[in-house]
Order: sequence, then C-alpha cells, then structure tokens
Amino acid sequence: MTEVPNSDFHADTPFPPHAPVYLDFNATSPVDPRVAEEVMTYMAHEFGNAGSRTHSYGQRAKERVKQARAEVAAVVAAQVDEVFFTSGATESNNLAILGMAAHGEDTGKRHIISTQIEHKAVLEPLEVLQARGFDVELLPPTDGGWVSPEAVAAALRPDTLLVSVMAVNNETGVIQPLHEIAEVLSGHDAYFHVDAAQAFGKLIEPLRNARIDLLAVSGHKIGGPKGIGALICRRRGYTRAPLKPLMFGGGQERGLRPGTLPVALIAGMGTASALALNETEDRLRVAMEIKEKLLAALAPLGVELNGDVHRTVASTLNVSIPGVDSEAAIVALKDVVALSNGSACTSQAYEPSHVLTAAGFPQSRVEGALRLSWGPGTTQVPYEEIARRLRGLQKR
Repeated sequence: MTEVPNSDFHADTPFPPHAPVYLDFNATSPVDPRVAEEVMTYMAHEFGNAGSRTHSYGQRAKERVKQARAEVAAVVAAQVDEVFFTSGATESNNLAILGMAAHGEDTGKRHIISTQIEHKAVLEPLEVLQARGFDVELLPPTDGGWVSPEAVAAALRPDTLLVSVMAVNNETGVIQPLHEIAEVLSGHDAYFHVDAAQAFGKLIEPLRNARIDLLAVSGHKIGGPKGIGALICRRRGYTRAPLKPLMFGGGQERGLRPGTLPVALIAGMGTASALALNETEDRLRVAMEIKEKLLAALAPLGVELNGDVHRTVASTLNVSIPGVDSEAAIVALKDVVALSNGSACTSQAYEPSHVLTAAGFPQSRVEGALRLSWGPGTTQVPYEEIARRLRGLQKR
C-alpha cells in the first residue's frame, strides 16, 4: 500500500464557510483535500497514458494505476488482479449483472435472486435480463429493512445463476446480513454479487468474505472523485466469474472494460481507499457521536426510525417526524443543513421511496421520510436548530 499523505484527521475541510452543514454523504461525499491534491498532480503533471510503454510518462502512470489497484484491493482483502476499474458503482453493477447473461443462457441457469430494496443500478439491469427471459425473484425486506437469509435459502434453486444483495441500503443505511447469506450459498455454485457503494471503506470485515464473487464500489462515496469506481471480481480457485464485456475496443482491464484509463481519477480513488482503511476507527467513532446526538435531539419530536437503528451504519439515519412532510422539512432546513428524502439518482422527480414502501410503512410515513448522512469533515452539526425547526412544522 502507498504511504498515506500526512495530515491530521479532519485537519482540513472542503466545506465553504457559512454554507449549510452538509448531511447528504450517501448522495456524494466531498473530495478529501488530500485526494484532490493527488488528482491534480496526475492531471497537471503526471499526465501520461498508462497504456504507453515507450517512455517514462507512461511507465509512471502505469505504476500509479498498479498502486491504486493494490490500495482498493487492500480494503476488501482481494488480490490486486481482481480489481477492475470502471466509471463507478453503476457501471460495475451493470457489468456484474448483464455480464453474466451469456453464461446463464449457455448453461440454462436463468434464475436470479435479488431484493426489492436494491438501488436502481441493480434493479434496472435485472429488468433487462427479465425481458430476455430470465426469472428474476425480488425478495421483500423485513420491517427492520434487511433481507432474511432464510428467505434467500428458500428461494435458492438448482438453476439459480446469481444472487445479488446490497451491503448497505443507500436510503436507510441498514446493513444487510452478507455473512449469513454467504453461508447459505456455501454449498451452491450461484455467483454472489454485492453492491457495496455505501459500504466500501465504511464496513471492513463484511466485504472481505471470500464467498462474495462480485463487488461493486464507487470512489465518490468515500472522499474520492466522481467518475471512478471498481468491480472486484474474485476468483474461485483459479477461475474468475464468467463475465462478458459490455463494451469493446482496446482490451484494457484484461479485456473486460476497454477505454483509456483515467489515471488521475484512479490515483484519487487509490488514495481515498487508503485513507478510509487507515482512518477507519477514527471515522467510526466520530460518525457514532453524530448519530447519537441526532437521535437525542430528535427523540422529543416522537421520531420514527425507518430501519432497525441497531443494524444501520454509523453514518446514516432515515427518520420520519409525525406530522411533517419531507419536502416541507427540506425547505425549512435549507439554510441550516443539506439533506435529502431519498436516492439522489431519482430525486429530480420525487416518487415515494420504493425501499420504504417495500418495508410496508404507511404512505404518510414514507412521504415524511428524511435521510441524513455524514462523514469525514462533518462538524458543528446544529442539532437543536434542526429539532426546533422540525418542531415548528409539527405545530402548523
């Protein structure tokens, strides 16, 4: 692993002064200043093409990509050559799901198990396969927001090709029981795909389970730049999952994902990965302090927790305040905090959360849901002012 840049934890902040406190890390995180410095170095100075073998510029770029591969691999205890760089978790999920189609068709294995609470980056590729004749089975969550391993076991069939379960739900922050699901699959040859966009760099051990074959991650969720991610494709013995590429031309990434490698973005993701791994304990401690203080401030309002709070990551809360509509709350708080009421990928045209609806919550609770998420650099959260303004909406 590369030496992580020297800097005190939270010594610098990317947030502008006098701006609302940013509590929407699940949508995207601010780029860590140490990462930004690395990216600019490879944009402005070390600009070589990693595929150029005839000069030192290309060689240095190639070495930085190799180093970043090792930095990403270290977070999930993968081998360096099991890391394939992509444009982000959405592309990685598409490659993992659609890339399995030919193998499913060739072997007659057309059954896929997933969940009703997946991100659209998983649900929409599954719809494409369903239109091609695959049998896609979406399991409902418990009212705590997680999918039961027993439900996965009951759905498993001899012709099951793929099981796709996210690591952490992007709306509720609920951690899914990956270890238990991996145990269910221990005697079956179905491939196990995990969308880890919200977990990579935040949960360490759950993503290191060797039974997870395909792992999709994104750089901009952990202080890295947008436009870069990876698909970790673990081997079983000496055999890699039988993925077919979705694009062609150039043969980069061992023929699985062509295109000139964005060295600056890859370098940034490598540094962000190394920082996340090295600072895990500090980040977890600070995130838990914020979570506990938010819960204490909102408790007098009769807050309803959307998702089992004991199974959520330290950096996310999804709550409904009785009598408060989420859109009204966002407007009332806009000069104080930046937050959301659902996935950023569908927020341009607000629709009731498919995640909370699948959990069986009443419509009023779904429409009132607020997602608060934070991370490194989050300080000075105005807990009491948030509660005061929401209390004011309750009295209207």
